[in-house]
Amino acid sequence: MPGAPTFGADLAASLVVFLVAVPLCVGVAAASGVPVELGIVTGIVGGLVVGLLPGSSLQVSGPAAGLTVLVASAVSQHGLGMLGIIVLGAGVVQILLGVSRLGTWFRAISPSVVQGMLAGIGLVLILGQIYPVGGLAQPDTTFEKFGGLGELATAMVTTPEGIAGLGLAIAALLVMTAWKKFVPAPLNLVPGALVAVVLTSAAAVLLALPVKKIEVGSLLASLNPPALTDFGAVNLAVLGSILTFALIASAESLFSAAAVDRMHDGPKTQYNKELVAQGAGNAVCGVFGALPMTAVIVRSSANVQAGAKTKLSRVLHGFWLLLFVVLLPGLLAFIPTAVLAALLIQAGWKLLEIQAVAKLVREHRSEAFVLVLTAVTIVATDLLIGTLTGLALAVVKTAIEVSRLSVNAEHSEDRVHVELGGNATFLRLPRLLDHLEKLPTGKHVHLDLSTVRHLDRACHQAVENWVAEHRRNNGSVEVAMPAKVG
Repeated sequence: MPGAPTFGADLAASLVVFLVAVPLCVGVAAASGVPVELGIVTGIVGGLVVGLLPGSSLQVSGPAAGLTVLVASAVSQHGLGMLGIIVLGAGVVQILLGVSRLGTWFRAISPSVVQGMLAGIGLVLILGQIYPVGGLAQPDTTFEKFGGLGELATAMVTTPEGIAGLGLAIAALLVMTAWKKFVPAPLNLVPGALVAVVLTSAAAVLLALPVKKIEVGSLLASLNPPALTDFGAVNLAVLGSILTFALIASAESLFSAAAVDRMHDGPKTQYNKELVAQGAGNAVCGVFGALPMTAVIVRSSANVQAGAKTKLSRVLHGFWLLLFVVLLPGLLAFIPTAVLAALLIQAGWKLLEIQAVAKLVREHRSEAFVLVLTAVTIVATDLLIGTLTGLALAVVKTAIEVSRLSVNAEHSEDRVHVELGGNATFLRLPRLLDHLEKLPTGKHVHLDLSTVRHLDRACHQAVENWVAEHRRNNGSVEVAMPAKVG
């Protein structure tokens, strides 16, 4: 049981995290195209279920902007009724991965792929959320979103709803930016997003602005538990969505855990246990038909910065969410959708990490290429194809980089000494053959492969064929083979 000083710190931190979570839970649900209450349900489960389980002590879970695109696509493709089955299935997959002790392997995913995935999500999020700012419905496809930008720009400066929405969105963004930079402690512990929502919502009411607001219903009525008959509709496309949800949610949670661990001196994350905890949370969310969850870096960093000491802070934040949605759900109906869109546009901008991308371009251009291609492919196609493309490119890039082969030739009157070093794999076969075929015929060649770290079968056969050909042309060859041939 935490002592009095620890309890006080956790209580204060839980209130801060709660205030951060409310607008984000609502905004992510609205952007995903599901009832906003389902976002609150996921936040509650993230606190009360995942918060109690072992894994990470200070990381906070809930609905994440990074899964918004994936959820919206799944709901559009399979319907809201299948969302619970997909989230439940993803949770079971996560539990199995954690029990199988595969959680630590997620750290082996190339950071440039993860960063590209998040950047692609950020771009799609921004591109979609600028439409609610102008009072227009968000188009379904990326092509339609780009094609509708002209109509959107016109609506923002000619229609009453567009003008009001644009003004509220700009005001919200300015408040969030100024609050973080200019408001002194301890007042800045109050989240800027909450301040922006309260001020702009009040302005919309006082000025009677013609903007669309959040539609709020009963929490119990919004629950969407899967029916037994829904399980019979599971097909390959649904199974693909389950695996995609599980893998991306797991990667995002465990990368977030690594970042949060660097922020505090307390117990570090046990990755496999954290993966089981995330899976349990998603399984519960699936039973309720709610949004999927991940660990969320915004809430987690707010938890650490607010002075949290134990997991009690994240559990209490879930309790405050439950209390809020039971006692004061009507307050959500005052929030304009344009303001929530502004919050998500800011979240999307943070996912882009422009400074980190610029640094990567300067220092590691090949990694930057993987990042950019992953992000662009996600925008052009979808999250799964883009992420798989990035992973495939990262593997190819790594294979090429580790397959470096050096070829040095020293010529004398009657012999040639050729020394190879590095890794002789099929990726370097054209270069190897090019050097060997340029050697003069009829001379003695000493081919030294003793310092080659790896010689695969393709290169081994190529060397043997060249040796036979050189001897047929009246030359002689002495070969020093490496210790290991692949």
